[in-house]
Amino acid sequence: MSGEVVIAHIGVAARPQSRVADVPARIALLGTGTVGSAVLARLAGWDGTRLGERLSLHYVANSRFGFRPASTAEAAARAVSGVASHAPPSLDAVAVALGTQGTRIVIDATASEAVTERHAAWLADGIHVVTACKLGQGTSLARWHEIREACALGGTRYGDSATVGAGLPLLRSIRALQAGGDRIHAIAGVLSGSLAWLFNHYDGLRPFSGFVRQARDAGYTEPDPRDDLSGEDVRRKILILARAAGVALDSAAVEVDSLVPQALAALSAADVDAALPELDAPMRERFADAYKRGEKLRFIARLEDGRARVGLQSLPADHPLAGGAGTDNRVAIWSDRYDRQPLVIQGPGAGAGVTAAGLLDDALEIVARG
Repeated sequence: MSGEVVIAHIGVAARPQSRVADVPARIALLGTGTVGSAVLARLAGWDGTRLGERLSLHYVANSRFGFRPASTAEAAARAVSGVASHAPPSLDAVAVALGTQGTRIVIDATASEAVTERHAAWLADGIHVVTACKLGQGTSLARWHEIREACALGGTRYGDSATVGAGLPLLRSIRALQAGGDRIHAIAGVLSGSLAWLFNHYDGLRPFSGFVRQARDAGYTEPDPRDDLSGEDVRRKILILARAAGVALDSAAVEVDSLVPQALAALSAADVDAALPELDAPMRERFADAYKRGEKLRFIARLEDGRARVGLQSLPADHPLAGGAGTDNRVAIWSDRYDRQPLVIQGPGAGAGVTAAGLLDDALEIVARG
């Protein structure tokens, strides 16, 4: 790299110093999968600490059950055990459990459309929402407007740091630049941890399908890797960044170049694994073309001149987005301030631990602001 400013995400982001209320915020955690379990583990680790005194867990639910825990440690244990005596989950129970007084926060660690549909109602009712789910701000423009209007109506905040970059300071950096009078000209980046891993490891010698299986088995991709290879997840992320930068794009306006051939896309989930070798020949050809030019393949999302597109690109080895390792996300931002050399933000873009930390960072910031 030649002179760009780099932010490395190495821990909990700094927060404004302000008085924290004596009464802890009341928390409802929805989702106890890998991310939700990491949230519970982090909360349990804070028991008896200053951070733990700021958040009080009042309701936990997943798709199978819901309950009011006596303690964070008990919540973590019961969520893992899945004890049948738990009551069925109920989204109506969330507001009841959180009550009507003090700071109330829903932490959404699901990928549920049904939960996302409740975000605006909770926000309008005075309940803050912190989420890693991209369905709220990364789908239709109408829903994005609805969430913004609900925040204004309820005087609430929508914590979305974990929706892009697993809590990396991407959205807050864009908003901070704009708050300082800067104008965002373009954003480009590797926004998928799973696709980052694939193209950081693919060597053009071994079959691409083998790397896809390895990434799936390691938990880097969804169980059906087409969800990652299609680029739809990255579409949602660039929409979130674009809208934060003041470009109110609709979902259909994003051009997506899927890596999934039509024949593979048409298969049932059960038949996908056997058909993955269909990816090998076209990917080997693209790798060879890039290699001849001394370039690297990266799956890039780009916003420029009011347009957004997503797809595989061949980049010069010294390009700001060609670096990185593992599941790193790497995003470049060009603005009035960073016009010749972009601001580059890099760090882990996938993983339950960093995503849970991003969710709780947002919750703590809500508490700190009162």
